[in-house]
Amino acid sequence: MVGHSVRILLIEDSLAEARLLQEYLHQAESKQFVLVHVKRLQEALNELRQNSYDVILLDLTLPDSQGLSSLPVLIACDPSIPIVVLTNTNDEDLAIAAVRQGAQDYLVKRQVNVNVLVRAVCYAIERKQAFESLRTLNTTLEHRVEERTAELVKAQEINQFKSEFVSMLSHDIRNPLNTILLAAGLLQNNEDKLTQEKKRSHLQMIRVAIKNMAQILDEVSLIGKAESGKLQCEIIAIDLEAFCRQLLQEAQLTINEKQLNVIFTCNKTLNEALLDETLLRHILGNVLGNAIKYSLPGGTIKFELTAQNHAVMFKIQDWGIGISQEDQKQLFQPFHRGDNVGGVAGTGLGLAIVKKCVDAHGGEIIVNSEVGFGTTFTVILPLINI
Repeated sequence: MVGHSVRILLIEDSLAEARLLQEYLHQAESKQFVLVHVKRLQEALNELRQNSYDVILLDLTLPDSQGLSSLPVLIACDPSIPIVVLTNTNDEDLAIAAVRQGAQDYLVKRQVNVNVLVRAVCYAIERKQAFESLRTLNTTLEHRVEERTAELVKAQEINQFKSEFVSMLSHDIRNPLNTILLAAGLLQNNEDKLTQEKKRSHLQMIRVAIKNMAQILDEVSLIGKAESGKLQCEIIAIDLEAFCRQLLQEAQLTINEKQLNVIFTCNKTLNEALLDETLLRHILGNVLGNAIKYSLPGGTIKFELTAQNHAVMFKIQDWGIGISQEDQKQLFQPFHRGDNVGGVAGTGLGLAIVKKCVDAHGGEIIVNSEVGFGTTFTVILPLINI
């Protein structure tokens, strides 16, 4: 306000009152004022939409608005402008009500002089500025409190997750470790008594246990990278049909053991696609592996590869044990396993890894499942044109 003229919008239907106020402002020596006079509320609203003002002088008796009804309309039009209401001698109660509803001050017309008018205008502007500063500060503080609260909640969730993660990781590593200790002890203490076949069997148990531990550590490492934002998507050109057929070839032994009928279809010849081969192997390997694990012996699995305009869709459907609605809510949480998996081996990390890898591609994974009827996973990954 210092160093520039104070712009005042006067809303007053009496030309005589308007001229008197303008004369007072001309007589003021401490500041320069620019006064724009309108007679109706609607004219004032039009003026506010086109020009900026420092303060409004408002007569509460206008041709198109009476009493306090002008206030909310003007405040809604520009909440930042202070308003000083102008009242007649017998309207003081109305003026006080106006202040309670958002006006910064009021002036009784017959008591106005140069000093009273200038002081009221300046105080109204300063009071409004102080109010706006306080409101901005309050808003900032509220946002900081909300952000800090969210950070604390997130930190608690992370701490709880870490605690559960370490607990479950320890449990899952202890099992193969116990197997190794037991088999190694038998080999060490009964070397002369064991047949060659038994020795080979114990060594095989040790190899499998070590392989399981290595897999758990690899999967934990991958989830750790994803959680810390270090899971990068390194895309290369991939022949997707050949890639899918290779995955099926690698799983053929397990497929044969359960005598499953796996049907692979590709809707048309695909050009090479730009995707991360390692992450894609995690995605399809885990989903296909689950379909095989949770299918009943002699069952069928459908594996569909479908090219879309700007994406590729992988759909793997089985008719196995299915996933309950309750388990589906936590399907992608690390170490979560369904209540109905029984003795089927697994770490509970596979689908968590799948979700992280799909997210790294900016893709989407959809699950449809019903206990006793099977599960369908649909993975949609966006394609980048080569």
